[in-house]
Amino acid sequence: MTRPAAAPLALAVCLAFAAPAIAQSKAAPAKTPIANYWMDVATVHLAIPGAEEAADMPLLGGLMGNMFGGSKMGVMPGKWLDLSLYTRQKPGGTLGTHAIPPGQNMGPSLPLEPVARPKPGGTAQDTPTDYEKPKGRLLLYWGCGPTVRQGQPRILDMATAGPQDFARFFVGRYAPERGATSRPGHAIWPNEKDNQRVPKNASLVGEHAVSGEGVPPTLKFALGERQDFMERLNLAAPGDPKASIASTWNAVPNARAYFLSAMGGDGNDMILWSSSELPEAGLGLMDYLSHAQIDQWVKDKVLLPATTTQCAIPPGIFGTAGGAMLRGIAYGNELNLVHPPRPTDAKLLAAWNPEWSLRVRVKSTAMTMLGQEAQAPREKKKEEPANPLDILKKGIFGR
Repeated sequence: MTRPAAAPLALAVCLAFAAPAIAQSKAAPAKTPIANYWMDVATVHLAIPGAEEAADMPLLGGLMGNMFGGSKMGVMPGKWLDLSLYTRQKPGGTLGTHAIPPGQNMGPSLPLEPVARPKPGGTAQDTPTDYEKPKGRLLLYWGCGPTVRQGQPRILDMATAGPQDFARFFVGRYAPERGATSRPGHAIWPNEKDNQRVPKNASLVGEHAVSGEGVPPTLKFALGERQDFMERLNLAAPGDPKASIASTWNAVPNARAYFLSAMGGDGNDMILWSSSELPEAGLGLMDYLSHAQIDQWVKDKVLLPATTTQCAIPPGIFGTAGGAMLRGIAYGNELNLVHPPRPTDAKLLAAWNPEWSLRVRVKSTAMTMLGQEAQAPREKKKEEPANPLDILKKGIFGR
């Protein structure tokens, strides 16, 4: 699916596994499960000096959350889990419980709390009335290799560009939300009652069960290592930004594909690069993708195959930037279950009444600085930022 990646992503989450109508004289109605359950599983690695100490800062955490492709998933280094439950029998939300395996090391269960509905009202005074048109340019590069490809960069002058110009510049692939959404009617974890951190040694492998009013008692399932927390993506990009930088990473077990993107600035220009062979900023790709999307976009050479462990960033792209950040993602294996399973015999489909569906999505993400290891160890230059927040401000936003 292709559309302007800068536009807001679709907020509606389709009910999973609706059975298509049967070709009869009178089409059979689509079947939807009584309950739907989502699990989003992420591993986050920040290879930035001082990131672990500074990640608790609200401003830095929010900024990094946007850069990693989603605000609901935490961005502190470690393992992250988001759970969401919806049942048609209690559309306003239900109090639920997720019984977890002992290896998760988080107690016997996790509480699922309904998302509060927003209070009615709101005023227009929260909307800023003064708008200053941005200045400078956006430069987009793409592709791995020792040289910049012919016809690059794609350039957008922000001082003269209109909304359609921005839309054309950022046109790209994206994945509509299909996971553990925090929205009214859903019961979620983490929540105000329980927001404990996932331990470093946590494992999801084992038996799980979800219960609550309006939830079928059969909502039980087992997860294997393909849906467990993925290994950390150790992304590195040492070297001189004026030269070609060899970005490398480890082969993450169970990864189906990889994608890299970088961002930097020199005070006047914002510079973007991605590992795609096609013009693609990748703003919509730093998130969970379905198997079909991964397979197709690997075929299109937008994503890197699972056998890839290196990508050369062409020379000179970030040579004048005050700093640049590189981020990467390893896409994991998605699990989709429905109970009872959808009959393969069309004659039995009319009597099929699914009780619940499950979707588990897995990813591993990383962020590092371009040329980080090229700097002299423990030696600070006067113009060198003092902490990761300063690095982000100076290197990415050119301030």
